Amino acid sequence: MSRRTMQAATTGEGLMRLLAARGVDCFFANSGTDFPSIVEAYAAADAASLPRPILCPHETVAIGMAHGHAMISGRPQAVMVHVNVGAANALAGLFNAAREFVPVIFMMGRTPILETGAHGARSLNIHWAQEMFDQAGLLREAVKWDYELRRPEQLETVIDRAISLAASDPRAPIALTLPREVLAVPMSEFSVAEPPAQAAAAPAAPDEAAIERLADALLAAERPLIVTASAGRDLAVPALLAGIADRAAIRVVEFRPRYHSLANDHPMHGGFEVDPWLGEADAILVLECDVPWIPSIAAPRDTARIFHAGPDPLFQRYPVRSFRSELSIPASAGPVLRALDGAIARRVPARAAAIAARHADQTAKHRAMREAALRSAESVPAGPGMTMAWASLCLGRALPRDAIVVNEYTLMRNAVSFTQPGTYFGSSPVGGLGWGLPAALGAKLAAPDRLVVATLGDGSYIFANPVACHQVSAAERLPLLTVVFDNGGYGAVKRATQAMYPQGQAVAGKRIPLSVFDPAPDYVRIVESCGGWGERVSEPGRLPDAIARALDVVRNENRQALLSLACR
Repeated sequence: MSRRTMQAATTGEGLMRLLAARGVDCFFANSGTDFPSIVEAYAAADAASLPRPILCPHETVAIGMAHGHAMISGRPQAVMVHVNVGAANALAGLFNAAREFVPVIFMMGRTPILETGAHGARSLNIHWAQEMFDQAGLLREAVKWDYELRRPEQLETVIDRAISLAASDPRAPIALTLPREVLAVPMSEFSVAEPPAQAAAAPAAPDEAAIERLADALLAAERPLIVTASAGRDLAVPALLAGIADRAAIRVVEFRPRYHSLANDHPMHGGFEVDPWLGEADAILVLECDVPWIPSIAAPRDTARIFHAGPDPLFQRYPVRSFRSELSIPASAGPVLRALDGAIARRVPARAAAIAARHADQTAKHRAMREAALRSAESVPAGPGMTMAWASLCLGRALPRDAIVVNEYTLMRNAVSFTQPGTYFGSSPVGGLGWGLPAALGAKLAAPDRLVVATLGDGSYIFANPVACHQVSAAERLPLLTVVFDNGGYGAVKRATQAMYPQGQAVAGKRIPLSVFDPAPDYVRIVESCGGWGERVSEPGRLPDAIARALDVVRNENRQALLSLACR
């Protein structure tokens, strides 16, 4: 192991240099009075030697962009916010990352510890009010590790530990508290190990006996089923899953998907709802999916054999989760499927006739299901506005196959065909709203040569602090297409009320209270205020041409564009 010598005037500058040396590309910052040493470092240092600084006018944007970048790059990025108030604003985004196993290096300044006597001691009245007895307690349930940097001599140890923990399965955010006086401590020369003395843990390999048992169950079953939400975070998974599903005639359902795991047109794709197949399934593999069905609505039959696999198959940070499992395999989808592929291949010949019959039956059902979904999406009812299915269908037809779509709730997956890995990203299961637009910006930063599209509900768009997002898009030259599916309020609140009280007063009335935006903002003018292009579309027949105009702006003018769609 060798040592590399670095120059830094302060701990703050040393921190930035070390992050860059450890492969952190970007520093997403919502700055405050705890940042002067870092600000000075960026002013004095060669910019190429530090992570790219991204000023984010709101913490929602900072944490969301880090999340989006990590989705695409696979590498944890750095976020820093202003003391406890900044951490509070970022908390929903931290929970989003934690529940979806996304690595983030989350740093928060700490109000100066000393009232006087040190460089960086308290100098503003807020420095008293912002101190807490346990600042990290604000977010401890949303991170896998937290620590407060106390001395500059700790820098290498603490940063290497933070990065290695964040990047080890199950991946997750970590938190680091940075007191202002510590960041201001003078430094001159320091050295760090190359490569780092502590690396991320290697992914867990699935137990061979467990894989054999799983393969036996799936091949012996009459109606095997795989349910997944996030297996496709590993870009190798779609091809692996397609091969296994095809060879053994196993139906695959992407239930509330957060990643693209199997092409829609694959004959074994069972759609995006598990209920139609749950009652008949006699062997079920729950693959990287926290909620594979809703027990109050539908459940597997008592005799079904059920297996779970994923980096944390029991979802240990969920206080209550009682889905039955005879065997849980603590390994990510990629290693599990690679091992399972070989085990299934050895068993297929003995079941060839049954598999062929099941394959033909499921292929016919898949074709009928796909054709029905597309017919429904193509049906354009009379009257103002358009259906979300029609809007999704038009968008899907217009996008290139390698476009990155970041979806926060509104895109109708059965109306859009995804065929390539790393092209679809959905909301975290915890549902911290405002994630989609910042995550799309982070994705564009990580993949600047690809078209990035954010598909959002109007509620999700407002939650994202859109002025801050569009400002960053303009400032950092990150042109993307934002599509707002505008149904005039919170559709989820409306649907939940209708489901719980179908005969209630809210449903009987003309509109459901606490769910309607009236008046609604002019979303087009919001993007225009930041130099972008926007268009409002109310007539379904006008949508294809409007999408073409928007894509032309993004591709050829290198500007952000927004389509506001009147939906019902």
